[in-house]
Amino acid sequence: MKKQLSLWDGIMIVMGSMIGSGIFIVSSDMMRQLGSGYWLIAVWLITSIATIAAAICYSELSSLFPKAGGQYTYLTETFGKMTGFLYGWSLFAVIQTGTIAAVAVAFGKFTGYLFPQLNDAPPLYQNGSFMITWMQILAILVILLLTYINTKGIQSGKIVQFLFTSSKIIALILLIIGGVYLIKSNFFFENISYRWHAFQNLKGEGWTSISGATLMGGIAAAMVGSIFSSVAWENVTFVAGEMKNPKRDVVRSMVIGTTLVMVLYLFCNYVYLSALNRDEIAFAANDRVAVAAAEKLLGHSGTIAMALLVMVSTFGCVNGIVLSGARVFQTMAKDGLFLKQAIANNKHDVPERSLWLQGIWASLLCLSGQYGNLLDMVSFVIVIFYMITVFGVIYLRVKKPTLERSYRTFLYPITPLIYLIIGTVFCVLLILFKPNYTWPGFILIMMGVPIYYLSIRANK
Repeated sequence: MKKQLSLWDGIMIVMGSMIGSGIFIVSSDMMRQLGSGYWLIAVWLITSIATIAAAICYSELSSLFPKAGGQYTYLTETFGKMTGFLYGWSLFAVIQTGTIAAVAVAFGKFTGYLFPQLNDAPPLYQNGSFMITWMQILAILVILLLTYINTKGIQSGKIVQFLFTSSKIIALILLIIGGVYLIKSNFFFENISYRWHAFQNLKGEGWTSISGATLMGGIAAAMVGSIFSSVAWENVTFVAGEMKNPKRDVVRSMVIGTTLVMVLYLFCNYVYLSALNRDEIAFAANDRVAVAAAEKLLGHSGTIAMALLVMVSTFGCVNGIVLSGARVFQTMAKDGLFLKQAIANNKHDVPERSLWLQGIWASLLCLSGQYGNLLDMVSFVIVIFYMITVFGVIYLRVKKPTLERSYRTFLYPITPLIYLIIGTVFCVLLILFKPNYTWPGFILIMMGVPIYYLSIRANK
């Protein structure tokens, strides 16, 4: 592959892939789980620390294995082909494609906010609870359009990424600065006044009962939202083979990109907590807490501006994930663990068939209507694979200490241990309080085991 991506392009992929629809929506459900602005900020802080710690750890692995495939390559090189395949299988089945589908449908929903005719239009097809709506069709068109653009070369994809990522970053900064100055009645200190006994205040109608009537259960459930909003930063590792200086620029892209995004997320939540009271955050219409805050600050024009911002954000997010994910499936195919048709590059030096396979499956997930449920189920799986990869840093330090490392994890071993502790506590709490978020993910992974052996047998 041609080396065409710079450090700036890497940062745009990280930030563009991370900032989708989550930050504009999930804080509403998180508040229903926690009942406290204090714990809302605490959960976002914990997620920020974990995300940045993981990015720092991945940086050492990217310096060891600076080639296409990213996390799949790290897991394969460290723990063997089966571990790498199970990650790649989960990535194709739902992690990457399900995220594409979910964010594309979010684009459709916010388009429907601007054009109510989309909301009011009858389904194109309905059979019982299954239906095909115009929003789903719009989401599929977005996926197919961005897939087509990315088949025309990495330059086409990175131009779209730069335009939409820079636009949404500027818009987010303006929202934060404008929010601080336009707030008339500041609810921030009122919202953070509920602390250790926050769950005792959740007796009213409509509040989500914290699992097990414990604050820790509520924190675990709330972290599903903050973690979902903070994943996909590792997508830049998937395109390491096309970075001009992968050993240096992949490292910097992940650390700089994740840090900037998490800072923006914290400031966005400050604006929500300042502009809206606890009930207004928890019960924002359709969980559109960002729209509710914009309406409070700017009236109806604010809601229009926010809907446009989310559309720009989701469009750029889908592009970043489409651009990077196909490189993993191409690498798997070269290893004999994916369809061999995905190996070849087209005349523009991009894996066109891999892009279309990804786009078609993501489109089918849009039609299924199950992408949201699938993503809830595999949030647990995503963290498990993050933990295995981070543990790989410690494992390689012990097993292969003489390997040349152009970058070494900052504050090793404290940094990987921080992520492993946070990840373990999160997973244990989900197993205890939200088992419906965990066992389906295990089933999804285990489904990959027979497929792995069938692939090996077919190659032989």
